[in-house]
Amino acid sequence: MQDETQQNDINGMMHDGAMQLVDPSLPQLLTILPLSQRPIFPGTALPMTFSGQDKMTAIKIAIDQHDGYIGAVLEKETNDDDYRESEYYEVGTVYQIIKAMPMGPNGIQVLGRTIKRFRRQRVVQTEPSLRWRVEYDNQPVVKPDPELKAYMLAISSDIKSLLALNPLFQEQVNMVVTQLNYDKPGQTIDVISNLVSSERDKLQELLETWNIVDRAKLLLNIIKDELQVARIQSRINQQIEEGVNAKQKEYFLREQLSAIRRELGEEQDEGESITERILAMLEGKEMPEAVREVFDREMSKLRSLNTQSPEFNVTRTYLETLAGLPWGVFSPDTNDIAEARRILDADHYGLEDVKDNILEFLATIIKRSSVAGSIICLVGPPGVGKTSIGQSIARALGREFYRFSVGGMRDEAEIKGHRRTYIGAMPGRLIQAINRAKSSNPVILIDEIDKLGSGHGDPASALLEVLDPEQNETFMDHYLDVPFDLSNVLFLTTANQLDTIPGPLLDRMEVIRLSGYIKNEKVKIAQQYLIPRQLKEHGFATDEVTFTDEALDFLVDRYAREAGVRNLEKQIRKIIRKLVLKQAETEQHSFEVTEEAVKEMLGRPRFTTEKLYDAPIPGVVLGLAYTALGGATLYIEAQGIPAESSGFRLTGQLGDVMKESAQIALSYVKALLTSQDNHYYDKHQVHLHVPAGATPKDGPSAGITMALALYTLATGQPPRDSLAMTGELTLTGRVLPIGGVKEKTIGARRVGIDTLIFPEENRQDYEDLDDYLKEGLTAHFAKTFTNVLDIALTKTPSSSASVVS
Repeated sequence: MQDETQQNDINGMMHDGAMQLVDPSLPQLLTILPLSQRPIFPGTALPMTFSGQDKMTAIKIAIDQHDGYIGAVLEKETNDDDYRESEYYEVGTVYQIIKAMPMGPNGIQVLGRTIKRFRRQRVVQTEPSLRWRVEYDNQPVVKPDPELKAYMLAISSDIKSLLALNPLFQEQVNMVVTQLNYDKPGQTIDVISNLVSSERDKLQELLETWNIVDRAKLLLNIIKDELQVARIQSRINQQIEEGVNAKQKEYFLREQLSAIRRELGEEQDEGESITERILAMLEGKEMPEAVREVFDREMSKLRSLNTQSPEFNVTRTYLETLAGLPWGVFSPDTNDIAEARRILDADHYGLEDVKDNILEFLATIIKRSSVAGSIICLVGPPGVGKTSIGQSIARALGREFYRFSVGGMRDEAEIKGHRRTYIGAMPGRLIQAINRAKSSNPVILIDEIDKLGSGHGDPASALLEVLDPEQNETFMDHYLDVPFDLSNVLFLTTANQLDTIPGPLLDRMEVIRLSGYIKNEKVKIAQQYLIPRQLKEHGFATDEVTFTDEALDFLVDRYAREAGVRNLEKQIRKIIRKLVLKQAETEQHSFEVTEEAVKEMLGRPRFTTEKLYDAPIPGVVLGLAYTALGGATLYIEAQGIPAESSGFRLTGQLGDVMKESAQIALSYVKALLTSQDNHYYDKHQVHLHVPAGATPKDGPSAGITMALALYTLATGQPPRDSLAMTGELTLTGRVLPIGGVKEKTIGARRVGIDTLIFPEENRQDYEDLDDYLKEGLTAHFAKTFTNVLDIALTKTPSSSASVVS
């Protein structure tokens, strides 16, 4: 509504009449508007366009209150969010608006004249518009001396030469040259300056030069530079034109020579040489009989076509694609499982359960000499090594490796190809992968399968045929239009989460989870993999840079707390780059990176702590969450406001499932408190909030966390310290199981939590975790919410809940 009113005001102010020009002594305070491309010079009329409500407001104020005077100043550094926060040069040009015309809801074009240079004295106002106090160029008008006349003649001569090479703005410049007024050289120089093109910094320097003789020197240099560029451009254009003519001549001569040689029987027809080359591509390949029939038919067609026919090129491209595929060409599989384990251990630290699962797959593939039905989906947060595990699997099997991403893919033709009837048709990504791998049994990694889009057709459904072992033996690409056997390909897929993968697609894959790394693992990975790799990339010997254990602990905890190690490697790369610079400046050859050095080189830590409260308070409980980035903690905060009637409000950008969990928690806690003769919620308006309000949150696993926050708010009892929990709550107080136990346990360790509450049905999930993940943690398992209360509100849990340390 405010934007509409402002637009109406401007429309009213800009009716189609022109504003009366006012030219008294120029104002000492000017409304400043930005120029981004080049400065403007005094002495000419020109239009300018501005966009954005803030600039439209400034123009309206200048017209209404300051006779249309504004200051047009070139930006040094642009602030895209607020032009008033940009960095400006100190010298600009006074511009008086004569007429203003709207251009849509957020744009305006003004027509006016440039008057005089000015220099900023100080900034006097930034709201609602930027205003400066300025001083003007008041150089005395003197009669031109011989030196200045000489410069003006040189400028006139070079401008004429420039026009002969580049006719751009020819009419305007011709008019200036014919009307050169030696009695007003400053005005003439400024008009020409508005017409020449050069670097913005050079033009700004010209604007800032108030002395007329110095200004003439600078302008002459700029014109000479432009003249030199124009001469080079003209020479290049002439060479290109001569080259094209020469190529045309060569083409006709070669065609004549080819025709003569064919008459003499000394050269084969072009079509015959192409067919021979295509047949040579099939040597050593075993094309299936049905495919060979199609190939031979198309080859006969190619021989009958004229080489100048458009259909000839379409058929030739098809046959070259068909012949280029690795029909019957296979990479021999390595049968050494011990070597496969060694490769996985060498490439990846930890992840023992993941490696065991992969080795089980590889052993099965080796035993039955077939990969049919083996489709692995690696799921985990960014940076945990999903793609590199795919490369390790290919190395372990001795197969070719090819990766492509389907993130954002919206067209099923990307998977299954375009039909040859379309212009520019080509095979799909699968056939391209097979072609580039030069093998019929590569390892193909389909990345980001959880980010598959939907648009023209359904790419997810097209992938079903690719990944389904019952169908991919006769995979039909639309471009090839013949079946290709994909059953020997080992398909791997990666995803950050499973929720967005279509169900039928997920059903065909075996899921292996990579949960992320804790601090100790990330320190080991940095020592064994990341630091040596970065030292090698930056030309350091391994003994020239050493990281102390304290420095790595601090780096992981304060700058790279994510589940993966990609950001950790970025921080290490940043440190080593700074050491490269330091070595270049000081010739120092050995460095020790300490905790203090990390602080100095990386600046303020990105992470301090996820704990918002130093001590437990009623109404605030810490929960555990599972995200696409791994495990995390989130607070649930409840606050009551005395009122005559009850009420309930939710904030924190919660999804529908989480809102329902909050309603269930409130209903259960109300019933529980009523049985205890506590009527707190009958007399209070309750506000339940989950911090990090800009982050969407959903899922049922915060049920017991919300219920405990509401219960402790009503009873005034704080929960025990260093406690976090997760579990779905039913309306009768039952605690149901949740997913992501490993990720949530890692998230709790990351922030120093030592006491956890899980649903009883997740006991086995927790006990299956590696001992190093459970070390120092005490886990409690609850069947009902009363078990949760026993654990959370007393130092020693009652016998109704079980505990594992």
